[in-house]
Amino acid sequence: MKARIGVVVMAALLVLYLVLVGQRAVVLIGAGEAVGVAMGVSLLVLPVIAGWAIGRELWFGVGAERLGRRLEAEGALPDEVVATHPSGRIDRSEGEAVFPRYRDAVAAAPEDWRAWYRLALAYDAAGDRRRARHAVRQAIRFERAAR
Repeated sequence: MKARIGVVVMAALLVLYLVLVGQRAVVLIGAGEAVGVAMGVSLLVLPVIAGWAIGRELWFGVGAERLGRRLEAEGALPDEVVATHPSGRIDRSEGEAVFPRYRDAVAAAPEDWRAWYRLALAYDAAGDRRRARHAVRQAIRFERAAR
């Protein structure tokens, strides 16, 4: 719940920022000087790009959470118990021992969103966030195609 509150606060701050920057951009463009117009246009374009990127990440988070809840409701989340360090991170050697199971499940069913989501959890547990995010994106794409 704390994460959702944080997201709402950050989104509200982004909207406030976009409004304030938009006002400054209009003032700069209205001044009519070449440098001011260029700065005004960039002040309009860059926040739009940032807003798009944040929106994309929010949509990714919503999709990942939805798939996680669905998998949990189906009782299909991974249930291996592996040793963890005091920091909460999984012991790498134990994580690597269970990882092939999820990789092989994706190889056996490359369009199964459940297999991709479980693989993402294995990647995340191993600390490989880049591959975890890719696997979740694949899971979201395959689940959407299955609907």
